[in-house]
Amino acid sequence: MLLYQDLITGDELLSDSFPYKEIENGILWEVDGKWVVQGAIDVDIGANPSAEGGGEDEGVDDQAVKVVDIVDTFRLQEQPAFDKKQFVTFMKRYIKNLSAKLDAEKQDEFKKNIEGATKFLLGKLKDLQFFVGESMHDDGSLVFAYYKDGAADPTFLYFAHGLKEVKC
Repeated sequence: MLLYQDLITGDELLSDSFPYKEIENGILWEVDGKWVVQGAIDVDIGANPSAEGGGEDEGVDDQAVKVVDIVDTFRLQEQPAFDKKQFVTFMKRYIKNLSAKLDAEKQDEFKKNIEGATKFLLGKLKDLQFFVGESMHDDGSLVFAYYKDGAADPTFLYFAHGLKEVKC
């Protein structure tokens, strides 16, 4: 299994169990998330509750909770939305911090294509949800989520150059 960690913070952000598609010249990875239900498992043991004196609810306080698989699996932390000025400020800092961690070839590729990816994200800014890794480190990568037209499940966007592949 492959894990993808934030190159700056080391937070686990993704794994190969979630297939991705490269977009914006390979700068962004697009990953489909899914809403899943956790908890409140109804186990049928084959007994007849009315014959055994059991009622409809025997005091079990299970709560079914809907979560997004990627957010839950990697313990992503949602952040407040950015306005355009905040987003541009974040991107400038992130480009500087990430570039310092990349080798020369990846750095050139990243700097050449990040402007297009930034414009792509700016075009969706009002529709994006923002997430960071479990450590909630300010300088780490952002993970973005949005709903494509008519989709019930979110689509996540990752900065490909900000991920480090780790074999488990």
